[in-house]
Amino acid sequence: MEYIKVEISDGVAILTLDDPDKRNAINLSMNDEICEVLEELESSEEVGALVVTGAGKGFCSGADLDDLLAARERDNIRDIYRGFLRIADSTLPTIAAVNGAAVGAGMNMALACDVIIAAESAKFDSRFLQIGIHPGGGHTWRLLARTNYQTLSAMVLFGEVLRGPDAYRTGLAWNCVPDEKLMEESLTIAKRASSYPKDLTKMTKAAFQQLPSIDSSDDAVLHEVAPQIKSMEWEEFSLLVQNLQNKISSKTSPQN
Repeated sequence: MEYIKVEISDGVAILTLDDPDKRNAINLSMNDEICEVLEELESSEEVGALVVTGAGKGFCSGADLDDLLAARERDNIRDIYRGFLRIADSTLPTIAAVNGAAVGAGMNMALACDVIIAAESAKFDSRFLQIGIHPGGGHTWRLLARTNYQTLSAMVLFGEVLRGPDAYRTGLAWNCVPDEKLMEESLTIAKRASSYPKDLTKMTKAAFQQLPSIDSSDDAVLHEVAPQIKSMEWEEFSLLVQNLQNKISSKTSPQN
């Protein structure tokens, strides 16, 4: 791989955007590599969660400008967005470990992940309007889903840039940690997700996708009935319940 690197540790794949000289700007070849490796990781029995981060001092500086300009001449500008859209659609639990700047499409790369952990040095910069282009890639929808209308407006319309602590304060990031703790914190929660049965997390993420269409308590209960029953038929559920029962029994049994 020329523009990304991947390592696997304790059930977690770490995907590093690896073009530090260009602050990990997204180009079409990088997107090809991301899509290819996601297929491999999702089918691997070794991998139960994914952490996305950037090499060097930045997370991702946005789309490669040459590719962005050329996109005007192509029928489908989605080529620019294929990489982070593939991450957004991943069946794996995903974490963006944001080190340094996440700009434009690079901010989309972070927003595509299930959870964002920001370093104190992280910088979230929408920047679409500043370069004379309408936001793309679902940017406004994803940002509003995590924050609120005022934050969306401040960042997109007024060019406000959020540092790590402010990203945490507004809900854009789940947590903000010192730079030197970024990967440690990201891996800690990623390993927790990877410890769950992979089919279970896959089914749960699929259920998440339907949540916006649910608007009543009865529908919410019904939405979860079928997958919950299915999960209870799996061997993992029986084993976990049995282990829990054994622990409870050992704590309540009389001591000799």
